[in-house]
Amino acid sequence: MAPEALLSHLNRADGSATYTQNGYSIIGAVNGPLEVQRRDELPSEATVEVNVRPAIGVGSPKERHLETLLASTLRTIILTRHIPRTLVQITLQVRSLPSEHAICGVDASLSLLPHLIHTALLALLSSSMPLRTTVTAALVVLPAGRDAAPMLQPTARDVMLAKPIQSAHVFAFSGNGKVLLNESDGSFTYEEWEEACEMAEEVCCKEGGVGLSDAMQVDGGSENLERWLREVVRRKVEKEMRWKSGT
Repeated sequence: MAPEALLSHLNRADGSATYTQNGYSIIGAVNGPLEVQRRDELPSEATVEVNVRPAIGVGSPKERHLETLLASTLRTIILTRHIPRTLVQITLQVRSLPSEHAICGVDASLSLLPHLIHTALLALLSSSMPLRTTVTAALVVLPAGRDAAPMLQPTARDVMLAKPIQSAHVFAFSGNGKVLLNESDGSFTYEEWEEACEMAEEVCCKEGGVGLSDAMQVDGGSENLERWLREVVRRKVEKEMRWKSGT
């Protein structure tokens, strides 16, 4: 299923986005550049702070681990040296999860991570934060069994029905195809990892590769996540420039 996005809908944030796909829904908010506390101040670049809030209850070590991964990944795409001695604050609130999320057989952090990355990026774009590139991410699941085919961007229900799971992988790519993040869990060979990486790259940023949906087309071509992201931003800019065409 192709993702859905809503941008700039929170009034008290510099940038905001809601991202929904495969039963996952996350609200993101960005504030910054803000004044940073002296203890966190960096003399030559901005401090990036990420807060992940679960759908129910309070944060746990799982959320702290996700915050660390997200902060290190987003720091590579934000032009932090253009806004030194400031704070960029990114808050990600998990709104809803699929009912099979906790029992599907894949580490809950891995299945949630791509959606958090996309929400954070959309919120950063909404805030007009200076970025050097974009980032897209994909989940690849390898079921156990010699004849089992790898699953690209599966739903939690698809993963649950495919159990037992041998391994799961999350890859994040920059706009020019560079790997920015790789998190893996389970048992796998290098050849299996390489195959999973190639599958994720196709859906994230390769032209003519695996599309988000067989029915979705952009400018006559199969849509990958990078093209989908650009289309979301294009629609946002068109909406904001309507005043110009009406004058």
